[in-house]
Amino acid sequence: MSKKLVLVLGLGLTGLAGCTQGINPTDMDRGLIGAGVGATAAYVGGHNVAKGAAIGAAAGALCDDVRLCEPSRR
Repeated sequence: MSKKLVLVLGLGLTGLAGCTQGINPTDMDRGLIGAGVGATAAYVGGHNVAKGAAIGAAAGALCDDVRLCEPSRR
């Protein structure tokens, strides 16, 4: 898998971690979702699963801090 595809996949996974807005997720929720998706993507891509999980967890937990997955303000 090319590095460009991995980068695009990583950005997509960050967005996916924010898809739990209907349930008002915490950083822990988004981190767990990101870790699962990151590990799966790394496994499918033939990369280090632990590293994929760590990157996914960080992306999920921090996505609201960088305003990529802000919760809706009603």
